[in-house]
Amino acid sequence: MTYEEFADSRLTALLRYAVMLTGDSHLAQDLVQETMVRVQLNWRRVTRADAPEQYVRRMLTNQYLDWQRGSWVRRVLLRAEPEEAVAARVDHAEATADRDQVWSWLARLPRRQRAALVLRYYEDLPDAEIAEVLGCAVGTVRSMISRALATLRAEFVEART
Repeated sequence: MTYEEFADSRLTALLRYAVMLTGDSHLAQDLVQETMVRVQLNWRRVTRADAPEQYVRRMLTNQYLDWQRGSWVRRVLLRAEPEEAVAARVDHAEATADRDQVWSWLARLPRRQRAALVLRYYEDLPDAEIAEVLGCAVGTVRSMISRALATLRAEFVEART
C-alpha cells in the first residue's frame, strides 16, 4: 500500500477521531495534517508495522497528548459538530446545551483519560489496543477509563442538583 492509498482510505476516520479528541474541527484538521506529514516522512517505518492504521492512530494520539502541552485548551472554545446550518427542530436548545455541557466536562478531563474514553467508546477498541496506542499497560487503561467515567458521573450528579 502506498502513502496516497492509505491517506485516501483512512483520512476521514482519522479526522473523526481527532475531532473527538480535540473537540474542535479546525484544530482536529491541524492535528491530522501535522500527523500525516510525519506519517509520510516515516512511511517505510509505518508500512513495516504489523498494523499500520493502529501505528498511525498512536502517532496521532501521541501528537495530541504532546501538542503544546495543554495551552490549546485555553484558546479553543469547544463547540458542537457540525458547524453548517441544520434544519430547525421543534426545540433544539436543550439538546445543544446538553451537548455543550458534555464537551465542557470532557475538556476538563486529563488528556490521557479523554484519549482512553475516545478510543474505547468512539473508536470501539479493546483494552489491549488502547494500551498499545497510549503506550501503557492494560490495567492502566482500565484505571484511566474508570477514573474518567467517575469524574463524568460526579459532574453529571452535581449538574442535576
